[in-house]
Amino acid sequence: MSREQLGPRRIRRWILLGLVLFALAASGIAGVRWWEDRSNRQAIVGERRTEFPALDRAALDPKQARIVAVAEREFGSPGAGTKYAEGIDEAWCADFVSWVLREAGTPLVNPHSGSWRIPGVYTLQEYYEGADRFAPIGSGYHPRTGDVLLYRQSSPFGQHTNIVLRADGGEVTTIGGNEFGDVRIHRFTLADVPGVVGFGRL
Repeated sequence: MSREQLGPRRIRRWILLGLVLFALAASGIAGVRWWEDRSNRQAIVGERRTEFPALDRAALDPKQARIVAVAEREFGSPGAGTKYAEGIDEAWCADFVSWVLREAGTPLVNPHSGSWRIPGVYTLQEYYEGADRFAPIGSGYHPRTGDVLLYRQSSPFGQHTNIVLRADGGEVTTIGGNEFGDVRIHRFTLADVPGVVGFGRL
């Protein structure tokens, strides 16, 4: 075989090898994107909603309407956790609840500091109990738009809190901060979720 014949054959091999490597790299990138997309869409419980739910806003009282408006705005353009926690880097689900309620004109009052921000789920429950606005799960209370849902550590959310956007029978749609590090909406049947403590009534 002459050198002239060997040259094109080597070139073809290098081209083929380059195409194979390119295909492998492209597959790897696609796989990583698929995995990120999959984890990004994953629900903690029930179903994760990627659009803000349609609500009958005419049926809401003024407080509920303001809470929904703030929640919708934050869902469309969420901030980092530090936005809701006065610049502090911490688990921010209760900070998000506190921030939304303050922005809606219905601020909480931290029983220890007097601040609008209640950074802990236990303290949030303590606030609602002290205000005679806590309804434990199993009490027969039916949640409403604007109520705060509280979870213990054993729940799929861990120790957590979020806001009820809609309640239909035993099903709720909630919005919460620090859910996979983001502001997210979930729809689920309450009876299917262990570890729900109760509700902070609006």
